[in-house]
Amino acid sequence: MINIRSSGISELEKQYRINLINSLIGYRSLNLLGTANSDGITNLCIISSTFHLGANPPLIGMVIRPEREHNDTLHNIRSTGQYTLNNVLPDWYMKAHQTSASYPSGVSEFEVCGFDTQYTEGFKAPFVAQSTVRIGLELRELIDMKVNGTTIVVGEIMHISTEDSLIGMDGAVDHAKAKTLTVAGLDTYFQPEILGQLAYAKPGTEPHVK
Repeated sequence: MINIRSSGISELEKQYRINLINSLIGYRSLNLLGTANSDGITNLCIISSTFHLGANPPLIGMVIRPEREHNDTLHNIRSTGQYTLNNVLPDWYMKAHQTSASYPSGVSEFEVCGFDTQYTEGFKAPFVAQSTVRIGLELRELIDMKVNGTTIVVGEIMHISTEDSLIGMDGAVDHAKAKTLTVAGLDTYFQPEILGQLAYAKPGTEPHVK
């Protein structure tokens, strides 16, 4: 049995601590975040910090690391107000992982990592053509976190691009069929499978499959 108190966490070796804390909560959503600057130069990075905020209006939040000189992502979102989230597939997850490398400012990860751009009329940010679930968002709020210097980005869904067959009659996206990957920690990828889809829970009733 391992018991680590807060004082012990801070004393752990840096990379060990980073891996431990990042993987502790288990599987997380995984997306490629696409942006472009005001001159149209594209940027792409892999993220695992998105979360659902609400369906009316349709909002998605994500956490962005502290802004750095060579980090174009947050700068692009601030300047254009638009960005995309694209799912990651098994056939090219290694290329997706490579987008996490610290390329110099102005270098397009779309180009150097081998991804094709796809655009929707009237929307500045690039989608990943190879993805099977693509979401276009417009910036609604930026929340700067004093506790660690990160920024919470809140966006409203403006575009959804996917195949008809990947959305069920109840509106749920079939991510198993879409081959959407997930991640635990910073570098360990998984392909989930459906265990079961349960009916809406109500007091006094037993959980049951739809």
